[in-house]
Amino acid sequence: QVQLVESGGGLVQAGGSLRLSCAASGIIFSVNVMAWYRQAPGKQRELVATITSGGSTNYADSVKGRFTISRDNAKNTVYLQMNSLKPEDTAVYYCYARHPWTGKVYWGQGTQVTVSS
Repeated sequence: QVQLVESGGGLVQAGGSLRLSCAASGIIFSVNVMAWYRQAPGKQRELVATITSGGSTNYADSVKGRFTISRDNAKNTVYLQMNSLKPEDTAVYYCYARHPWTGKVYWGQGTQVTVSS
């Protein structure tokens, strides 16, 4: 059974930092493309950052220079370090995994991030 379990969300003041973690099980973590998405109330889910099996990263323009995605294949965990948080970063953040050959996609249950002004 595949599980992606996010943690690390919470309430933080603008300018603060949070580190999200996503622990994966039931997949060959090291080969999967991992990503973080977010969905704010009344808005569509949007891609925040991705990291390939080789460690290449990509970011949404809105978070470039503030957020850093990383992975630890030994721990089957992907991280999202979020610095200089803004109220507009408030959203539910979802962990995502995609197998590069089968295209199979998995989602976590989400973790709430709230940034107060």
